[in-house]
Amino acid sequence: MALSRCGMAAVLPLVPRRLTATAAAGAQPPGSVVRVPWALRLRLQRGAQRRRRGKEAAAVPRGTKLLLRSRRPELSQPRWQTVGRWEQPQLVSAGWKHRKAYGDYFQLEPSQEAAPALQAASPEAEKRPSFAEMGLQPPLLVGLEGLSIDRPTAVQRLAIPALRRGRSALCAAETGSGKTLAYLLPLLDRLLARPEEPAVEAAGPASPRGLVVLPSRELAAQVGAVAVALGRPAGLQVRGLTGGGAAGGLRRQLRAPPPGPAVLLGTPGALREALRRRFLALERLRWIVLDEADALMDDESFMKPLEEILAHAPLAAGAPGPAGPGEARTQVVVVGATFPVGLSQTLGKFTDVGHFVTLGTQSLHHLPPHVQQKFMRLKGQDKLPELLHLLKEHPASGGAVLIFCKNASTVNWLGYILDDHKIKHLRLQGQMSAAARASIFVSFQKGDVSVLVCTDLASRGLDTSSVQLVVNYDFPGTLQDYLHRAGRVGRVGSKVPGAVVSFVTHRWDVDLVRKIETAARKRTGLPGMDSSINRPPPKGG
Repeated sequence: MALSRCGMAAVLPLVPRRLTATAAAGAQPPGSVVRVPWALRLRLQRGAQRRRRGKEAAAVPRGTKLLLRSRRPELSQPRWQTVGRWEQPQLVSAGWKHRKAYGDYFQLEPSQEAAPALQAASPEAEKRPSFAEMGLQPPLLVGLEGLSIDRPTAVQRLAIPALRRGRSALCAAETGSGKTLAYLLPLLDRLLARPEEPAVEAAGPASPRGLVVLPSRELAAQVGAVAVALGRPAGLQVRGLTGGGAAGGLRRQLRAPPPGPAVLLGTPGALREALRRRFLALERLRWIVLDEADALMDDESFMKPLEEILAHAPLAAGAPGPAGPGEARTQVVVVGATFPVGLSQTLGKFTDVGHFVTLGTQSLHHLPPHVQQKFMRLKGQDKLPELLHLLKEHPASGGAVLIFCKNASTVNWLGYILDDHKIKHLRLQGQMSAAARASIFVSFQKGDVSVLVCTDLASRGLDTSSVQLVVNYDFPGTLQDYLHRAGRVGRVGSKVPGAVVSFVTHRWDVDLVRKIETAARKRTGLPGMDSSINRPPPKGG
């Protein structure tokens, strides 16, 4: 029995995958139906959603400030638009693994002018104490005046009171936020508050009361210069120990009036060698700092020397916290913008990590909101022309430029190309001698040459306040590496926030870019970065 058109209309609501023939075409008999495949129906719905979003984007006034600017305007995100925690935003990089995506790009626009480290989160934060009001010793205030520093940053306001009380801590803050002063000021203050102990024999090993362990010679020299400037008014002896090699070299670096340097800064290899040769003793150590902890613990060549150093320090003599009368103890401070996953396990072999206090800023693991960041999907063969275009368009007065490559061979190859194009530059990579590396970075910091081609050796901790453009010629391998590279611009002390340009060439690069874009659109921290800080330490070490 044939159904009438009215009867068919009554049946249709119960069969959502069917459409009447007259709705599709006029050629079928009145009682016929057309079955629409489910996949086609979903594709049509998605197309309608894209068209609707495109109309909404087109309706945004031209003067609207953007959070993300896309080559395709319909994918741009206004600053006022929010994306829910569980909502999946439409990403520019969603299709970047397809060959047709070459040439596409998007740009994260600055959402604030000042660096988060200098911006107060609330009106109450503006009333927080100055360096003098924190109770620091007068000689340290004199040293700060010599460094032309008068305003504490967010991490300094957070860390100085806690570390002055003798607390062992994990101190985590975004790159370029002033972490060096955050730990040097309170720890030097503790040395000044406790008078120098009786001198040991002049012929004995150097016995510092403070030790800072750093992953590179360049960073040790930089932090050492700050420590010397702070300690000079107080008469504190500061020495550096890097790449000693022969016994004579180690002895010369440790040479200081008895009882030796009050504060010692060094790399793991040099410190271990000095301990083995008995040029160095840590029995009098009051505090130890592990700076750039992720670089120290992610590098296999650093792990064994670091564990040997920790084994010599009297870490287990007392629990973290205010020391009792005559208590021999060592305060441990671990510093970094990111922390390795195995941090608790490594420290747990030598001290009770459960008593550590965690000091972290609100902007930790977030993309720098004051720095412009551009991501370009390119073929490998197009990277060099794009880089040359950027360098030639960059004005001479536009500040220094850092170009990051994945390895030393790429640094050298790219350097030869820049030589051919008469672009003056410097190269910095780990295969160079210690003396050459030190000379190169000092020359770059002084502004003798404004372009530095380098590996990730220059991405950790080094002061690059003169840098205004970072180019990721090779995209970083991890999100942590991206944060460290991006942190070379927009630092405390920089005149302008600067910009970061990243070339995205491989399919695995796209996976990281999608995570970065999602975090930017949702205004959240980068994923997978908090576990090493918030994870409970293992019981029993």
